[in-house]
Formats: sequence, structure tokens, C-alpha cells
Amino acid sequence: MTDEVRVERRGGVLEVTINRPPVNAIDLATSRKLGEAFGQLRDDPTLRVGIITGGGDKVFCAGWDLKAVNSGEMALNRWWETDYGTGGFAGLTEFWGLNKPVIAALNGKTIGGGFEIALSCDLLIAADHVQFRLPELPLGLVPDAGAVQRLPRRIPRNIAMEMLYLGRWLSAQEAAHYGLVNAVVPAADLMTKARAWADQIAAAAPLAVEAMKEVTAGIEGLSPRVAYTTMRAGHFAAYERMLGSGDAKEGVAAFVDKRTADFKSQ
Repeated sequence: MTDEVRVERRGGVLEVTINRPPVNAIDLATSRKLGEAFGQLRDDPTLRVGIITGGGDKVFCAGWDLKAVNSGEMALNRWWETDYGTGGFAGLTEFWGLNKPVIAALNGKTIGGGFEIALSCDLLIAADHVQFRLPELPLGLVPDAGAVQRLPRRIPRNIAMEMLYLGRWLSAQEAAHYGLVNAVVPAADLMTKARAWADQIAAAAPLAVEAMKEVTAGIEGLSPRVAYTTMRAGHFAAYERMLGSGDAKEGVAAFVDKRTADFKSQ
């Protein structure tokens, strides 16, 4: 990894920082490097959870590098047919096989494709000065790397339409009100909060964490009855492994014995 994508391992946590000042925009090479980082999270059995954040304190990510688009380095026409690396744009927006959760630690303005990165994460923590915006329409574009697909499902549809059609700014506090972000904290506390949550997840049974990610993604949009049926039909490999695992037995035994569980991912 280059300095444009900083990757740091801290126990079972992989911290990934987009480091392309001044606005941490994503070009093709950066997208592929992010894909490599989250591929590492997927493939390394000793890693439990990821955190993604941006360098600096003003902008988490402004999305596509428009200079790269304007130069022709990044195609606009059927852009998804270009190899953006593992996980699609920015390594996360279409990473359907990522079996571990990712926490977005949003350190500044979260704009366009940067907002789409955040929407692809499992938990979102925002510094209190963060603002969200989708500015694509006046550029002749549609935010189709995740915003049109996810945002109207996450917040009231009329507010999502304001953001999509009018480029409406959404503050961190409003985002929390609508349930889009999980927590809003002072900027100085952002990484402390993200790391505390990551450590809590990393301490849980790895098979259960993987099963949680698999099942919640797999039953999204299903009715409760169909969700029950789908879960019990053997479609979710991680869930099936978790049910009969030694870790499940160890977790129960540790609770009864009033001791810390010793999970072994088996």
C-alpha cells in the first residue's frame, strides 16, 4: 500500500485511511488499493473488523477524482465495466463477499462517492462538524455507486430525494436524527469511539460476527416470515457453521462459569 491508502493493523482491527489531500478523492489506482485493503480484511482469519476514515479533519472523501475523469483516466460511459478492483468503486461499494463488518469513522465532509463509501459500511460514526451531500446532478451525473440504491432505504424518501435532486446538505445531527449514522461525537473523540466499537466486535466470537454480517445482508428486504424460512433453509454457510461451532458452546459455558470466553474460530 502507498501513502494514498494507509493501512494499519491493531490486533484484530484493520484501520484504512484514505490519504489524498486536500479532499481524499478516489482515482482508479486508489480504488484498487482500497480493494486490496478490504480484500486483506476478508482473507485474513485473524482480522475481525475494519475501520475506514479519511486523512485530515475537513473532508472524509469527496468521491470520484473529477480531474481523473476529465482526463479520460476514468470512463463515464458504463463506468462499472472498468476494473475498479476488489469490491467495486473504492473497495467497498460492491464488496458483496466481504464477511466482516466495517465501521466508517467520518472525519469531515462526506460528499458524492465518499457518501456512497459511508453507505456501504455497517456502522457510521460522524464527527460533529460532518456534513453529507450528493452534488452529482448539476455535473450531469447520477450517484449510482450506491447512493440511489441505498439512501432512499436508509432515511425518509422525501429527504433522500432532496439530497439526490437538490444537492441538499445534511448535517451530522440530522443524519443521526434519521438513523443514518449511529453516533455523533466531538472530532477529538472520533477514532477513540470507532476503536472502542471495533475492539468490542473483535472480542466477540468470530463465527458469530461473520454470520451476523451474512444473515443481515441476505435477508434485507424480505418479510419476517420469508426471512425465517431463508435462514432455516441452509442458504447461509457462515450461519450454519456458527450454529454447530465450538465457539457457540464456549460462549455459553463462559457465561455460566462467569469467565472470559476463549474463542477459536471453530
